[in-house]
Amino acid sequence: MVTSKFRDAATARQLADKIRKLMPKKGIVKICHVCGTHEWTITHYGLRELLPSNIEVIAGPGCPVCIVPASEVDEAVALALEGVVITCFGDVLRVPGSRMSLLDARAEGAEVKVVYSVKDAVDMAKKEKRKKFVFFAVGFETTAPSTAIEILNGVPENLSFLVSHRLIPPAMKVLAEMKDMNLNGFIAPGHVSTVIGLEPYKVFPQDYGIPTVIAGFEPLDVLFGVYLILKQISENKPRLENEYSRVVKPEGNVKAKKVMEKAFKVADGSWRGIGTIPSSKFTLLPNYTDFDAHVKYNVKIEHGADLQHGCKCDLVIIGKIKPTQCPLFMKKCTPQKPVGACMVSNEGTCRIWARATSH
Repeated sequence: MVTSKFRDAATARQLADKIRKLMPKKGIVKICHVCGTHEWTITHYGLRELLPSNIEVIAGPGCPVCIVPASEVDEAVALALEGVVITCFGDVLRVPGSRMSLLDARAEGAEVKVVYSVKDAVDMAKKEKRKKFVFFAVGFETTAPSTAIEILNGVPENLSFLVSHRLIPPAMKVLAEMKDMNLNGFIAPGHVSTVIGLEPYKVFPQDYGIPTVIAGFEPLDVLFGVYLILKQISENKPRLENEYSRVVKPEGNVKAKKVMEKAFKVADGSWRGIGTIPSSKFTLLPNYTDFDAHVKYNVKIEHGADLQHGCKCDLVIIGKIKPTQCPLFMKKCTPQKPVGACMVSNEGTCRIWARATSH
C-alpha cells in the first residue's frame, strides 16, 4: 500500500539519524507547523520522541475551529435564539462563545443542525422554505471554495451565511514577526497548500529568513519536512520547498482560487487567542450581500470573551505553551466538557494531546 510506505518504521529511524547529524551543536531549533492534522500525526506516532531533545516542533494556529473568535460564535448563538435555524459542521457545535456554545443554545430550544457539507444546508433550506436558515461557514482556504461555489450557483432566499473563513499565511506572518517566538522553520499545511499553491509562502524565506517546507501528513512526510528545514539551516540558505509534491502543485488549485475570488474579498479578521490579523478573513463581496447574515439580520457583535478564567488557549494556539502547561488541561477542561476551543475539535492541540494521554 502507498500509505504504509510513508509509515515505515525503519525508514523513520534512518531519517531520525540523518536529522541528528544535521543538528547544530548548540542552541534549540524551533519549528512551527500550522495544521491540526500535522499535530495529530506528530503526537499519534510519537515523532517528538524520535527527534533530538533540542528540536522543538510546536503547533501553531492550524485548527480552524479553535481560532474562531467568541464574538462570531455569539452571532450564531444570537440568531439561533431568535428562531433562525443554524447549520454548521459538527466540531463547530461545542466551540465556546462568550456565554454559551451552539450546543447550549440547542439545549435551550434553538434549532441547530449539523451538516456534512454546505450543500446539505442548501438542501435543508429548499425543503423547508418557511424557515430561515444560516450556514455558519468555518474553515481555512481548504473549505472556503465549497462555500463560494454554492453562493455563486445561487441559494434559496431563506438561506444566508455567517462567513468565518480564515487565511493561513497572514497568521504565519504574525508568528514570524513575534520576536519572542524565535522560529527557525515553518512546516506549511498540506491541505491548504493544495488550494493556494506555493506563492503565498515565499515571503517567509525571502523576507524573514525562515526555512519553509510544505509537508504531507504521514510520519515520513513530517520527518522529511524537519530534515529539509535542518538542511537549509546547515547550508544557511532559507528557501521554500515542497515535500508534498505528489499532491501540492506550484500553482495550487486554480479553479478553486478563481471561485473564491468571485465570491469573497479579503478583510482584517479577529483570531481567538491572537487578535486582529490584517487581510486574514474572507467576507462576501458587495454583490452577494443578500446572502450575508450580518446584513440580512442586522447582527454584529464586535467584542466577545475568547477565554474563560484560567484557560490558556491563547498561548496553546500560537505554540507558546504545551497543553499540559495549561492549569485546566484534563482537570476542569476535558474532551467531554471543554472549557477552551483547543479541546473541542479533533484538530485542536489540547484535544489531540488529551486523546494521547488517555491511551
